[in-house]
Amino acid sequence: MATAACEPVARPSLTSISSGELRSLWTCDCELALLPLSQLLRLQPGAFQLRGEQLLVPGPGEPAAARGGFNVFGDGLVRLDGQLYRLSSYIKRYVELTNYCDYKDYRETILSKPMVFFINVQTKKDISKERTYAFLVNTRHPKIRRQIEQGMDMVISSVIGESYRLQFDFQEVVKNFFPPGTIVLNGENLSFTYEFKADALFDFFYWFGLSNSTVKVQGKVLNLTSTSPEKKETIKLFLEKMSEPLIRRSSFSDRKFSVTSRGSIDDVFNCNLSPRSSVTEPLLAEFSFPSLLECEETPSQLI
Repeated sequence: MATAACEPVARPSLTSISSGELRSLWTCDCELALLPLSQLLRLQPGAFQLRGEQLLVPGPGEPAAARGGFNVFGDGLVRLDGQLYRLSSYIKRYVELTNYCDYKDYRETILSKPMVFFINVQTKKDISKERTYAFLVNTRHPKIRRQIEQGMDMVISSVIGESYRLQFDFQEVVKNFFPPGTIVLNGENLSFTYEFKADALFDFFYWFGLSNSTVKVQGKVLNLTSTSPEKKETIKLFLEKMSEPLIRRSSFSDRKFSVTSRGSIDDVFNCNLSPRSSVTEPLLAEFSFPSLLECEETPSQLI
């Protein structure tokens, strides 16, 4: 038993997608994902383009938006290779809603496409080097969608007719994904908040901050970084499949939050979630961080 106690803790399995399985792989098998922004730009030129000092994202009414794409959350700026770029179209990380129509429109908008957040990362060993990552949230995955929908439903049921504030936070799951010694410089970018302001005469709970809630979204992170041309093509096809437009049961007129195409809040994603070999194979490729893991807890020992 003493010998066993000295053995290193087993490293969690790493998620990957083999090119041979991609065409039969449901996008529901991916909950969350990370990859360098520079790689995302190369693999998805129809969804993200650098032009001058702008990072162009297709807005509503543009042909590219009708073909699918992503919901980008941000504050208007993203830093890549030390340079700041302005986002051309994005959903603000903080939004105020004042009526049910705005709420329904906002809810359907954020769930209609995969979410994308941008973060900058350093290591304590070399703080002079900084890398920008894109964090993807697959809103089609039942586990992820359920956490968002239940969070919105529960806060409504607890503050009927009153104002409230709800935040969705991904900081914990992302920071646990990186190995110790990694610094996420702008972790606040990994969250978004909406505030519903009801026309109530006495909003005591809201006034005293008692109706503020936070949902810390949890899930497994897929490493989509690769230097292999073949695997890059696999990742490209997978991202295109994930961001395909949804078949919508109903449509709504564009409102002030309509920065993406719509999907109904009643959409149901039916998919086969049986175990697949693709979620137990070795890592897709080398990350700049040697032990970037797909796991929900930080391992006690790194390779």
